[in-house]
Amino acid sequence: MFRAVLLPLLACLLLAGAPSPLRAAERSVPATEPAVGSADRIALWPAGQVPGESGAPRTPHVIERSDDPTLPDRYIDDVDAPYLVAYRPRHPDGSALLVIPGGGYQRIVLDKEGTALVPAFVERGGVTLFVLRYRLPAGRSDRQAALADAQRALRLIRDGAKRWQLDQGRIGVIGFSAGGHVAARLSTGFDLPAYPARDAVDRQSARPDVALLLYPVIDMGPHAHSGSRARLLGEHPDAALVAQFSMQDHVRADMPPTFLVHAQDDKVVSVHNSLVYYQALTRAGVASEMHLFPQGGHGFGVRIQPGLTTAQWPTLALQWMQARYAPVAEARP
Repeated sequence: MFRAVLLPLLACLLLAGAPSPLRAAERSVPATEPAVGSADRIALWPAGQVPGESGAPRTPHVIERSDDPTLPDRYIDDVDAPYLVAYRPRHPDGSALLVIPGGGYQRIVLDKEGTALVPAFVERGGVTLFVLRYRLPAGRSDRQAALADAQRALRLIRDGAKRWQLDQGRIGVIGFSAGGHVAARLSTGFDLPAYPARDAVDRQSARPDVALLLYPVIDMGPHAHSGSRARLLGEHPDAALVAQFSMQDHVRADMPPTFLVHAQDDKVVSVHNSLVYYQALTRAGVASEMHLFPQGGHGFGVRIQPGLTTAQWPTLALQWMQARYAPVAEARP
């Protein structure tokens, strides 16, 4: 009797469009993004001039995955007109970070690797953050779009340094997971022509002054994150394409000093990604520092289980940045 009643009831719920229990917490929250034209939302490109894009841009989807209002966990996709969201300290120290969140080249995480950084970096560290909403190859853009957006973003921040009370020589990048791959592409390919110059902004250097990579996707070979590789390169990339996008093969002596963080128990992006990158940095003579923590998994951002030493990374990162910038500050009159 129970079975005879339950099965038709379930069928009716499914036909009525009842939400799946696995996605019950997910909901569209587009209004949580700063409004177009607001001071904190900075378009990367003049309207209608996004390289490689044609037609009207889609409306981005912003999805909330958390049911805890104190711990938001949004992501965004369908970004055709990329932009920055700025977080400015009351007492800026003159430094800035272009923040490139992860999401497996499928989506862009906005809170765990974006807004959650504000207390440590903005409020206590005095760093101005610019969180990037970039184009994804999983959409209608090509595999160079993310690099073009990162280059343009770095140049835009540097061009507006005076307005934002920044030192043009203290503008770095921080990337997480697949966003770490984009940040590594920027670090090693800051002078590669990823798009045609548009205006005076593009005369600025796109070289970050420092690079911080958190559990980054680096290798597209044996240690690759399969989802990132498939979305960026396709299901069966040839050896040349794999080499082109394996960032350890493109390390160069004039790239920025680099800070690496990874957890050894990361089951999503193998710690070998950071290891091979660090080895390449060392061979090239690039000033670098790496912190490997025994626990933390993947995608921890700054929301780390109490008691883990992994929670030390923001303090270590700020200290490292200050040490890297100290000689620059002392050399100035």
